[in-house]
Amino acid sequence: MEFSKSNIISFFLIFMILLFAVTAFVVDGRDALSGLGAVQHNPARLINDFFEIGGIGGALLNAAASGLVALVLIYVCGVSFSGPTFAAVFTIMGFGLFGKTPLNILPIILGVYLSARLVGKGLRDYLIIALFGTALGPLISVIALESGLPLWLGITAGVVSGTAAGFILPSLAVAMLHMHQGYSLYNMGLTCGFLGLFAASLLKAAGLPFDKALAWHEGGSTFLPLLIPLVSLLLIGTGIIHSGKKAISDFVNIQKHPGRLPSDFVDMEGTGGALVNAGVIGLAGSAIVYFTGSDFSGPVIGGLMTIMGFATFGTNLRNSWSVVLGVIVCALLFSMKLSDPGVILAIIFCTTLGPLAGQFGYLTGFLAGFLHLVMVSQTGSWQGGMNLYNNGFAGGLTASIFIAVIQWYRNNKSDM
Repeated sequence: MEFSKSNIISFFLIFMILLFAVTAFVVDGRDALSGLGAVQHNPARLINDFFEIGGIGGALLNAAASGLVALVLIYVCGVSFSGPTFAAVFTIMGFGLFGKTPLNILPIILGVYLSARLVGKGLRDYLIIALFGTALGPLISVIALESGLPLWLGITAGVVSGTAAGFILPSLAVAMLHMHQGYSLYNMGLTCGFLGLFAASLLKAAGLPFDKALAWHEGGSTFLPLLIPLVSLLLIGTGIIHSGKKAISDFVNIQKHPGRLPSDFVDMEGTGGALVNAGVIGLAGSAIVYFTGSDFSGPVIGGLMTIMGFATFGTNLRNSWSVVLGVIVCALLFSMKLSDPGVILAIIFCTTLGPLAGQFGYLTGFLAGFLHLVMVSQTGSWQGGMNLYNNGFAGGLTASIFIAVIQWYRNNKSDM
């Protein structure tokens, strides 16, 4: 039986959701259900590792449930399975380990749907914005659980606020894309960070303290370090089985693309090559985590899943390595430990700036990575940890300044 690109991607995503759900019960048994409940009652601001909040089983079950919501919406809306949808589901599942829950993502999606209806369109037209816009899920959780309001009133206010935020996202996403012109892959990170600034300012004015949140799993589990390498090998194997030798040649061709948004590697080069690229990125990311001595925590595994997802939608080895090197050099120069939570997450997520290196060269990528770490260490506090894509926020700002300078120089240098 021959599978289309859409079928093979959808089947793999279904497999991932089942893998996470089954593993949750294998690891924690019925305690996974109580862990899932504990996760739903967490405000979920950065950084709240759900492995620490609800146990490994509860976190995996939450990730599976969040991914299922995204998958069902893709099917219902009739959106084809390709690079963007693969990236969206992997990202939602990844952040289901440290911030997103089925309950706090639905109001955002509802808001985007209402915005689409206002202009005579359907959710299908803005589904990718809706799925990535769930980065603002903590806004709902914070208002519901940390505002000091009675629970029923807090939940109501949280849902209304989340729906309002989702309603604004489509128009704001277009404006933010113009700022960096597609040279930051996590455009919704910049969009949600910008909106999060206003939300956090309002809540701070109302007296919400926004105490720093840091729950980080440091357990010595032998299973967690193997999870992403296992999924990566499955991706590589699936890609080769689907496309044969062509998967390898397509993978090589993917390295030639700068990755500027929108770069759907599934459509541009082929499903097999895109899946192999995702697997290779997962193995490379896991190797970096291992050699830095970092914990395979919920945020780290979630970050690795995100860059694997975007390996079908803009990220490749060629456009990423110099950006990663820039972050590492910056950390060492300023005496930061590479295994610290903020640093290792920046090393993983800085690949959002890969298109800069892909288009303008490795030196630009290195400098962008260097500046990215400086920025990301500040931007989280600006928006109170309510935008889960904090690296996307910092990356979007970093890309914007580089693009502004590069284009000004190109447009104004004299012809000689």
